[in-house]
Amino acid sequence: METTLQKLPDPIHERPVELLQNLIRFNTTNPPGNERACIEYINDLLKNAGIETNLVAKTPERPNVIARLIGQGKAPPLLLYGHVDVVTTEGQKWTYPPFEARIEDGYIWGRGALDMKSGVAMMLAAFLKAKSEKTVLPGDVIFCAVANEEAGGDFGSRFLVNDHANLFKGVKYAFGEFGGFNINMGGKRVYPIMVAEKQCCWMKITFHGRGGHGSMPVQRQAMAKLARTLHLLDQKQLPHHLTPAVHLMLTSIADALGGISGLAIRALSNPLLAGAITDALGEHGNIFAPLLHNTISPTVLKASDKINVIPSEVSLGLDGRLLPGFTPDDMEKEIRALLGSDFNLEVLDHDPGPSAPDMGLFDTLSSVIKSADHQGIAVPYVASGVTDARFFTKLGIQTYGFTPLQLPDDFNFISTIHAADERVPVKALDFGVKAIYKAMQIFH
Repeated sequence: METTLQKLPDPIHERPVELLQNLIRFNTTNPPGNERACIEYINDLLKNAGIETNLVAKTPERPNVIARLIGQGKAPPLLLYGHVDVVTTEGQKWTYPPFEARIEDGYIWGRGALDMKSGVAMMLAAFLKAKSEKTVLPGDVIFCAVANEEAGGDFGSRFLVNDHANLFKGVKYAFGEFGGFNINMGGKRVYPIMVAEKQCCWMKITFHGRGGHGSMPVQRQAMAKLARTLHLLDQKQLPHHLTPAVHLMLTSIADALGGISGLAIRALSNPLLAGAITDALGEHGNIFAPLLHNTISPTVLKASDKINVIPSEVSLGLDGRLLPGFTPDDMEKEIRALLGSDFNLEVLDHDPGPSAPDMGLFDTLSSVIKSADHQGIAVPYVASGVTDARFFTKLGIQTYGFTPLQLPDDFNFISTIHAADERVPVKALDFGVKAIYKAMQIFH
């Protein structure tokens, strides 16, 4: 009698594509998040691998999971963290259903494929691989999957840092979003690694004036003041600044590119040339322009709720973003210089960050990129948006945006995030897992 032995599937850490598909299929749209099922799936994978876990939650439906591998104690603990919540797909037209995680044309399609379930999948795969293969680690490695990054972190990283800082004792460096993906610049394959980010400074401007009945028009009152402000914000920028982190980024990119392209990037430090150069750079100019100024974007308007009532009070919500090292007071001075003083200005929310990054692990990550892609050039990157890094910096932890992906030259990572048809190349995941796994073995 003949028997046929069935081949057992490879462990899940050897199947990062399937792991990512499983994560995408949990609808963790925030709000409301509902991350519990996704976090419990990750928790089960860790426990089944023989890893002790810790579920920490502010509310039952929004837990975070933390696990640790013990290293040799020759280096401080390294933190790998990422969020499992995603932004809405409402109002978007998708080629394939956003939570189906379908594979078509060499891509995995779905919400979170880039931001940032692919990052979580790659970190988790590398973490499980290290456990399975009894990898010798320089120091402890902590894996943390969190909730609520897309809506402020109150149930995720902000909560963990404020209420459970002991879980991260001794950590000096962390890997988070976003960076390690390649961009074609000047014919070179550049891999930006985030080392710093701008800071949120959300504000509200309130204008006052004479109101009245809609049949009796008024001039130069609250609505007119609003209109003048919106026009100035559309036409003008706040002053040019060259911060240490951005100067490091520009210098590194210029050195990597060389030639005319390098000279153009270096010239962005000149306030007289920066505007023309960012315009000439086109799509790439959108990366640099917000890093040379504190920025304010009008986002929320509140006035009369009746069409026949002229409002005596009008408010304008501003999404302000501060360069590293600047404060809300600096922002207010620049706004007043541009817009005047005929309004009240209130700071609604501000998360401070460090003025300069700790570059102590950058060369190590650069060497990892170079070994994975011999033509790849790692450069430090300053993000115009914010991530959970702003919370961990309060504990003295330097986050590097390191979720490596090798992308086709015509693939635009930044414009695909949060958009319809978010997707990631299937082949890119193995690249990322190998790079993270390599970094775990040589961090210091």
